[in-house]
Amino acid sequence: MATIGVVGTTGWGTTLAIITAREGHTVRLLARSDEEAARLRLANENSQYLPGASFHPAMRVTHDPTEALDKTDLTILAVPSNTLRQNVQNVGEYIDDETVVVSAVKGLEIETGCRMSEVIRQELDGAAPTPICALSGPNLAREIIRGKLSSTVVASADEDAAKKAQSILNSSVFRVYTNTDIIGVELGGTLKNIIAIGAGICDGLQMGDNVKAAFMTRGLVEIARLGVAAGAKPMTMAGLAGMGDLIATCSSNLSRNHQVGMLLSRGKTLAEIRSEMHNVAEGINTTAAARAMAAELEVEMPITELTYRVLFEGMSVDRAVAELMGRAPTPE
Repeated sequence: MATIGVVGTTGWGTTLAIITAREGHTVRLLARSDEEAARLRLANENSQYLPGASFHPAMRVTHDPTEALDKTDLTILAVPSNTLRQNVQNVGEYIDDETVVVSAVKGLEIETGCRMSEVIRQELDGAAPTPICALSGPNLAREIIRGKLSSTVVASADEDAAKKAQSILNSSVFRVYTNTDIIGVELGGTLKNIIAIGAGICDGLQMGDNVKAAFMTRGLVEIARLGVAAGAKPMTMAGLAGMGDLIATCSSNLSRNHQVGMLLSRGKTLAEIRSEMHNVAEGINTTAAARAMAAELEVEMPITELTYRVLFEGMSVDRAVAELMGRAPTPE
């Protein structure tokens, strides 16, 4: 059995801690403060993000990074994308030289456009060459924590590192595949959140299944277009981290990004949506970062552009729909 350190008491971080502890691994979940760690231990659950999901006896919740990260086989980073850099700065010196680091964060750094593995590598630069993986796929935490079957992808340029992470994370209910295309896996899992916002708008406006299917399909084309321009392999976008994650996130009411789209369809502003949501919807910041990346790489992304205008420039969803449908017809 392995020893796993999980940085981040998010819903996904807590889920990964619980499901790996259920498999017999020793798991240490790192909280942000002594107070948070004590509160979680007392409740024996993460009441804010996963109410009703009891911690496993093989889990230890701590605020001490030495206790959480010393001599771990796997170190999982599961924090919001906008705090990842600061978190790695805080815990980098405690990350064991022999561990495999797994990013379970889906997003782009809005200031730099960096993928999450790039942020981690930058902050660990100068330390031992720790292998870095990215975990992504159709992974809705509230389903997985209930033991529902799920699959995911762990990607790394270091194939041995990906296989080690796979061997630790794989179980009878959580099937893990490996991939060497970390760029494609990260971008697929990140960019689909933009499309999920639009899918939520489709559902909120009751536009029907034909429109939603067309929107998701064209969204996948847009994801692949930017991904390939950034160095991803086209086939990755047809896999679990691309199409698989897109389908789950666009279809489920458990998706925070889908919820954002639903709220936008009801006339809510971005400020109102942010004030109402307890969890981070990564698609909001990703839209801005992806738009900047698309401009730099000279990639046309009409869905991303119009989503940006709705989120950040106050464009109405009705006008955005009209602009999409009014674009000049082109070959598929």
